[in-house]
Parts: sequence; structure tokens; C-alpha cells
Amino acid sequence: MPARAYFDHSATTPLDPRVVEAMQLPLGACHGNPSSLHWAGREAKAALDRARRQVAALLGAQPEEIFFTGSGTEAVNLAMKGVFEANGSGPCHMLIGAIEHQASIATAEYLQRRGAEVDRLPVDGDGLVDPDEVARRIRPQTRLVSVMAANNIVGTLQPIAAIARLAHERGVLFHTDAVQAAGKIPLDMSMAPIDLLSLSGHKIYGPKGVGALYVRAGTPLEPLIHGGGQERNVRSGTENMSGVVGLGAAAEIAAAERADEAAWLTGCRDRLIDAVLERIPNARLLGHRWRRLPGHICLMFDGQEGEAIHLLLALDEEGFAVSSGSACSSSHASEPSYVLLAMGLDAVRARGSLRITLGRFNTEDEIERFIDVLPRVAAKLRPLTLHSEKSIPFERSPL
Repeated sequence: MPARAYFDHSATTPLDPRVVEAMQLPLGACHGNPSSLHWAGREAKAALDRARRQVAALLGAQPEEIFFTGSGTEAVNLAMKGVFEANGSGPCHMLIGAIEHQASIATAEYLQRRGAEVDRLPVDGDGLVDPDEVARRIRPQTRLVSVMAANNIVGTLQPIAAIARLAHERGVLFHTDAVQAAGKIPLDMSMAPIDLLSLSGHKIYGPKGVGALYVRAGTPLEPLIHGGGQERNVRSGTENMSGVVGLGAAAEIAAAERADEAAWLTGCRDRLIDAVLERIPNARLLGHRWRRLPGHICLMFDGQEGEAIHLLLALDEEGFAVSSGSACSSSHASEPSYVLLAMGLDAVRARGSLRITLGRFNTEDEIERFIDVLPRVAAKLRPLTLHSEKSIPFERSPL
């Protein structure tokens, strides 16, 4: 059996052993409810407060601006629905990126049914939102602009600081889904006018089932979950202490090691991209060449788009865990990717991406072995079809 290598970190990351160690305390000795007044409750409350400080430090925020949730998806829902509900019965217009995660898109569609107007911001062929387009689409009724910091499929980094400043100049709140970006690129709330930011534990080597929402002080936000008033009445329900402590530990590690880790992953990423494009003539990189997450590579193979799943399975047999797109959309793997359609690819090409996402525990030997294996596996796919780059033009799909 070939050696295994995990190259799907955008789907989820393995637990860092240091995070596992930190999580043992609330699972064992620190077992109290942080809302209780006795000694066990006070110990739990101290652990909760520490985790809040750790997440805040990662974001350059204040601890009281961090609210723990059950996932990144819940954090996105709380941000978007919370702003809508806080607006009351007045008109509410929102702008979201065309290639947002389904957490944002499905929430926006729900809010449309509730009476909100939602426009999708187009992207260019690299997946980038143009801040000038945001400026053109903001109107007096606009209450929120929501653009993800980094795309989960192609890895493109959005100009969120510029978009946030532009929104603020017009009195509009700005939210970013930073689930893919947190812990990988610098995010400093003291420097950028971001009002709301969502993140998830299992994308930064922490546990699943926990996330957080940063809410800038003074931002109007209505809760989604009502009950005992935990998380300062923003998210009721007894906190998932082991998950929260794990998220805090993961955030602290990311804050300390992000710069060195990003530099190493960027080097590995570029080595892999250059080698694949050199060795496989019909390989094509999707997303911006440089404005991308440190360990994120998304490829397509012209003329062999229909072979993406076969390629994934062949790589799996070689021991490599990669993805044909978002793990959240695996049930729709045979359908064209709405992200790639929005970037201007036709329906044939939009079915054929291969996502390779490197992480903290990968090795150079694994990357070199993948560089040797991928061309050999790709060569065994069905011969190139007539769908060459010359025969099928790239056309922007309607939004």
C-alpha cells in the first residue's frame, strides 16, 4: 500500500497534537458550566475567557468582540441574519460576492425570501471582486456588503480591506467569511474597518463543531438563538468548552507560527504549480497566480474535464487525498461549479477542477512524490477530446 499524504486542508485540517492536549482540561478536570458561580464554574469561565483572548489576539481584536458559535456556517448566518433582523422593518439591500461559500449564498437566498434585496458582485477570470464595482452597486438602502477573504475552491484572496473601507465611507457594514483565511494570512481588525468576521475551528487545526464571529463594538446585531443569554446574549446555549478551548489553542498556535508557516507553504505551492504546468501540457491553474492562499492549488486539464473524478480516485489509490472541489458540495460533484462559471468558464470546463491544498504537517518528500505521480496518473486518462482551449471559448456566465 502506498504511503498516504493528506492534501485536502481546505476541506478540513487534522487536529494539532498541541490542540488535543489543551482540550483534555475541559474534558476532564475543568468540567464545570462557565455560567455557574461555584469553583467548578469559575474554572470553566477562566478557560472560556482565555480562549476568547486567544482568538481575539489572532485577529487584532478585543476579547469582548469575539462570540463563540457551533461552526463557521453558524457564524456566517449570525452575521448576515443578525444584521437583517437589526434593521427592523426598513428596506434592506445586501451585496455578496458571486463566488461566496454556500453558507453565505444560502443565507442570502433565505433573506431574499424574507424581503431583503440581494445583488451578487461579479468576479473576473481570477475570481477577484472589483472594489469599484462594489462602489457602483451600493445604494441608500444597502445595509451589508459580504465578501469572503479567500475562496475555498480556487484560493483567490479578495481585496477585503479596500472593500471594507469603501463600504464604511458610505455608511454600510462589511462582513467577511474568513473561514479559509484565518490563521493563514494577516487579519488585523485594528487596521481594517471590518465589522463582522466569521471563522471555523477545523480549518486551523482545531476541532470541528466550533466557530467564532468577530463583531466590532457597536455593530447592531440580533441573535439567532435565544435562551439563557450566554455569549452576552448574542448566542445562547451552554458553551462547547472542549471545542472552544481547542479553538483558542489553535488560534494561539496560528498567531505564533503563521508567518513562517505561510512562507514555507507558499514555496511548496509554487514548486508544485511550476512543476505541474511544466510536465503536463494541458494543465491550467485556476485562480490568481499570486493572490492566493499559501498552500492552495486548483488545476484543470483542458480536454479532460470529464475525467476529474477518475483522476481524484486514481490519486486516492496512490495514497493522495485531494479534492475535486468543495467538500461541502461533494453531492453535486457532477454539476458545473458555480464558482468556475462565475469566473467565465463554460459548463464543460466548470466540471473539471482538481484542488490540492497543503498544510502544516505535509513534507517536501510528499510534495515531490506527488509531482512524480500526477503526470503519470493524468497520462492514463482518456485521450484529449475536441474540447481544447481553441474550440471552446471562455465566456462569462450570467449572474
